[in-house]
Amino acid sequence: MRYLAIDLGGKRTGLAVGSDAVSIVSPLDVVQGRDDAARLAGIAKAIDAHGPDALVIGLPLNMDDSEGPAAAKVRAFAGMLEQRFQLPVHFVDERLSSFEADEALAGRTRAERRKTAGQDAIAAKLILERFLASGR
Repeated sequence: MRYLAIDLGGKRTGLAVGSDAVSIVSPLDVVQGRDDAARLAGIAKAIDAHGPDALVIGLPLNMDDSEGPAAAKVRAFAGMLEQRFQLPVHFVDERLSSFEADEALAGRTRAERRKTAGQDAIAAKLILERFLASGR
């Protein structure tokens, strides 16, 4: 199956694509915008271009495994995704994914970081890698 991973953020939403058949995951793009319409438009482009069978979205859990307001927003957005795209949506604990993405970019110059997909797309890649590693 092919998957599109989503790291939903306040200003930027990271996207990554991958497949469980070959276990290859790649950061894809960053959708700029704070409103759901901009996010949905960017995700629609990625779905059209990559034809995923399902979506994987990072769920921001608290360190004690509870869900707070950010997780509620992600769940509401996931409901919009399911309704609009008619694709199954899977949740993955995204704790520390942004920190790990920062670590992956450490030591690179600002110009080198601009050439990469960006921290948010790398965070989406890490989310999808976690999902595939879980064997779901």
